[in-house]
Amino acid sequence: MAKPATADADDIPTPQLLLQRARALLPALSQRAEQAARQRRVPEQTVEDLRRAGLFRVLQARRYGGYEMPPEVFYEIQMTLARACMSTAWIYGVIAVHNWQMALLDDRASQEVWARDPSALIASSYMPKGQVTRVDGGFRFSGRWGYSSGIDHCQWVLLGGLVPALREGEPPEYRTFLLPRRDIEVLDTWDTMGLRATGSHDVLVRDAFVPEHRTHRSADGFAGTSPGLAINSAPLYRLPFGQIFVRAVSSSAIGALQGALEVFRDFAGERVGDMGTRTAEQGSVQVAVAETAAAIDEMKLVLQRNFAQLMDAAERGVAMDIETRLHYRYQAASVVERCAQLVYRLFVSSGARGLFNDNPLVRHFLDIHAGRTHYANNPDLFARNYGGVLLGRANTDFFI
Repeated sequence: MAKPATADADDIPTPQLLLQRARALLPALSQRAEQAARQRRVPEQTVEDLRRAGLFRVLQARRYGGYEMPPEVFYEIQMTLARACMSTAWIYGVIAVHNWQMALLDDRASQEVWARDPSALIASSYMPKGQVTRVDGGFRFSGRWGYSSGIDHCQWVLLGGLVPALREGEPPEYRTFLLPRRDIEVLDTWDTMGLRATGSHDVLVRDAFVPEHRTHRSADGFAGTSPGLAINSAPLYRLPFGQIFVRAVSSSAIGALQGALEVFRDFAGERVGDMGTRTAEQGSVQVAVAETAAAIDEMKLVLQRNFAQLMDAAERGVAMDIETRLHYRYQAASVVERCAQLVYRLFVSSGARGLFNDNPLVRHFLDIHAGRTHYANNPDLFARNYGGVLLGRANTDFFI
C-alpha cells in the first residue's frame, strides 16, 4: 500500500500562522453555534474549515503529511476555538489528538488510515467496553461504547477493550482497537444540556475482526515502548499518552471561560440593573472579573510549563518520575472544575438578564459544566491517588 508523501518543511505553516487561521474562524464559529447546538453536531462546513486551515495536522507525523509541532501549539489552537464554540474545540481536541496516537501504533495501521486520504479523521471512545476474543492474526471484537465525540465526521474510530490474560491469575490487558467506519454502527443518543454540538453518540460493533497491528497496548503508552516509535522517532511521540489525552478534554474549558469573560465584559460594561445600579460598578463583579482573568492566565501558564518540561525530558530521553506525572495529571483534572466555578460567578453576576438564552454566556456556562462530567475531569478522583502516593501509598493510575 502506498504511503502519503512526507510533509515538506517548506510547506509547513508556522505556529503563528496556524493560530492566526484559528482566530480568523471565530466569527463564523460564533455565528454557527446556535444552529450547531440545535442540530447536535458541528456543521460539516466547520470541520472542512478546520481541515483546510491545516489544524488537524498539528500533532500528525510528518511521514503522513503532518506538522509534528509542540503540544503547546495544539492546545493553544483548541483554546482559541473554544472562545467562540466549545463544542467545536472539544471535537477538534479529541479528533486531532488521535493523529498523535496513531504514531504509536504499528505503522501498518497508519498506512491503512492515511495511504489514500491523509486528511482522514479518527474518533474514539476509550471506555473498556469491548468484548475481545483472540483469533489467528488478531481479535474478534464486539461491544457498545458511549460518548464518541465528533463521530459523524470521522472515517475511523479507536475503541477500548480488555484482552483476556494468557495465563490464569493475571489481569486482563487494556488496549485500544482501531476500526474503519464500515465495521461500526453509530447510534443517535446525544441529546444533552451542554456540549450539544459535539455529537458524542454511541458506537456499536458486532463481531468485527481487528488485526493485531491495529491495536495499541496501554502499557506501551505508559512505558514508552509503543511499536510505532521504531519509525516515528521524534521526541513528541515519546510523551506519555495519558498526559497528552487528558489535556485534550480539559483545555477547551479554558478557552470557553475566556470567551465567557469576553462576552460578560461587553454585557456588564453597558448594563444598568433594574434597581438603577451599573453592573460594572459593583465590587463583587469587579472581583469576579479580575479573578477569572488571572485564573485563565495561570491555567495557561501551568499547561505550557508542564509540556515544556515533558518535552525537555522526551528530548533528553529520560523518563519523567511518577510523582511529577501524577502532579500534572491532577492539574489537568482540576481545570474544568475551576472553570465551572469561575463561569458560575460570571453567570450570577449577570443578574436575571443572564437567564435568557440569547445571552451567549449561557452557552459557555452549560458547555463548561458539561465538560466537567468527563471521567478525566474529576479532580477528586485523581487528587486521592496523587495525595496517597505523596503519603507513601502505591500508585493506582497508569493513564499518566
